[in-house]
Amino acid sequence: MEFKDYYKILGVERGAKEAEIKTAYRRLARKYHPDVSKESNAEQKFKEVGEAYEVLRDSEKRQAYDQLGSNWKAGQDFKPPPGWQGTFSSADFSGGSFSGGGFSSSDFSDFFESLFGGNFSQGRPSGFQSKGADQHASLSITLEDAFKNATKNIHLSNGRNLEVKIPTGITSGKRIRLAGQGTAGMGGGPNGDLYLEIQVLPHSLYKLEGRNVLYDLPISPWEAVLGARIQVPTLGGRVQAKIPAGSQSGNKLRLKKRGLPGNPPGDQIVTLQIVMPKVTTEQDKHYYKDMANRFDFNPRKHL
Repeated sequence: MEFKDYYKILGVERGAKEAEIKTAYRRLARKYHPDVSKESNAEQKFKEVGEAYEVLRDSEKRQAYDQLGSNWKAGQDFKPPPGWQGTFSSADFSGGSFSGGGFSSSDFSDFFESLFGGNFSQGRPSGFQSKGADQHASLSITLEDAFKNATKNIHLSNGRNLEVKIPTGITSGKRIRLAGQGTAGMGGGPNGDLYLEIQVLPHSLYKLEGRNVLYDLPISPWEAVLGARIQVPTLGGRVQAKIPAGSQSGNKLRLKKRGLPGNPPGDQIVTLQIVMPKVTTEQDKHYYKDMANRFDFNPRKHL
């Protein structure tokens, strides 16, 4: 019979911890489970993985297996050492329980039977059970969706439609967890979860910086010089803002708590942008010539 390298089958080192062995088993069991795998040799691989896990997960079986040493190679012709059956008989493992996926003793290899016998777990088999894999997807929303309690309809790959509530104040990169909406579990195990990573779409008026909303407000030269009260659009509706007299392009106003909701809420940062009127007549040009004569002003004086 051929020697079975159980460590190699699970893809772990000989000194692997119990948690590493369990993780490797669960990953490979999902990969080769006959109900879901498309691998041509899935059933055989699944049995090999289950057998390897049955030995390495149990401290007594693993200790017995390790006593064979590391000189044996997978596929080598193998015979148990003299006196093996007398030392490590099936009775030594009568307290164990098998969790390898609904196997009977006939599913084990000759190698396994030669080491541990076939009756150590009779009457104790339990079916393979595994939580389904988590899934990840991206969900694009508008800035208005992030501002209010919006609901989005999404279509899943399994054909289902879900209504997803968008948490107020959520920003790009944050995730929404939909419990049990991932890949179906196996053997009665729970479904995985679905994680939706949020992407806030660009907006025609606003930019987002954390929870602060940035907005460029166009104002006229006379509003900048004389000051004014102006209706400013925000995500929650228009509010009145005071433009201080003598304002310059680039000056900023802060509208407190007018950004995205949260703890604390964001603000709306308004950047003033002076917009010059179009000159269409000779009289318009005269106004600017008069200003040039009236003001001793050179905006590049500091250069």
